[in-house]
Amino acid sequence: MDFVMVLGLLAATITTFSFFPQVLKTWQTKSAKDVSYIMLISFNTGIFLWLLYGIALKSLPIILANSVSLVFNLIILWLKIKYR
Repeated sequence: MDFVMVLGLLAATITTFSFFPQVLKTWQTKSAKDVSYIMLISFNTGIFLWLLYGIALKSLPIILANSVSLVFNLIILWLKIKYR
């Protein structure tokens, strides 16, 4: 594994798991009132497009980061709808 791949995986790990505290907080408080629907929908769309881009490039860091980010952000969107 070369330096660029390690750098990409490290960046992907840090940015992807930055959403995990929001998932936990939303789940625990049963509130997502401060999270915007427009932001969540546009962000999920962007993540999905990044995922397609990563698949087209066959880039493991892009695929992994955006797959996990999409799951976390879809959970936040689902919780926002559930707890409104």
